[in-house]
Amino acid sequence: MVSLKGLESFLKKHRRIGLDSNLLIYFIEAHPAYHRITERLFRSMEEGKITGVCSTLSLLEVLVQPYRSNNDELVNQFYGLLTTYPNLLWIEFTTEIADQGARFRAKYAIKTPDAILLATAAFAGATGFIGNDTQLKRVSELDILTLSGTENQTDFSL
Repeated sequence: MVSLKGLESFLKKHRRIGLDSNLLIYFIEAHPAYHRITERLFRSMEEGKITGVCSTLSLLEVLVQPYRSNNDELVNQFYGLLTTYPNLLWIEFTTEIADQGARFRAKYAIKTPDAILLATAAFAGATGFIGNDTQLKRVSELDILTLSGTENQTDFSL
């Protein structure tokens, strides 16, 4: 698992960072293993030290479980926090992002959602990307930081 020191070092290298969808869930739901790291990441955004970049696809991904469980309170928490958070940019899916995502999929054999998130970050000028899937480290166009050393940690059932 990445340490707070490792996160701080990564944040010093990048002013604009792409965020994987699972980070949003870890932060809002105070995930026991990842909340301290995500809390520090979001505090850096709030303080204006970095800008976070998210695809609108992430909003779709994080809202599935609250809608599935009819948890309107959690839906409202996600919307209320994420759409107004300081220095968190939401980038809509465009043909340019689709093209770059297709290039990432072709070159690195990654899943479509991951390709879209990475392409969105690159399109928005991010130099780093934080997620929790070591397979993303194959993408050389961005500096990738993973929270843990295991693969396929994208879990939207929290």
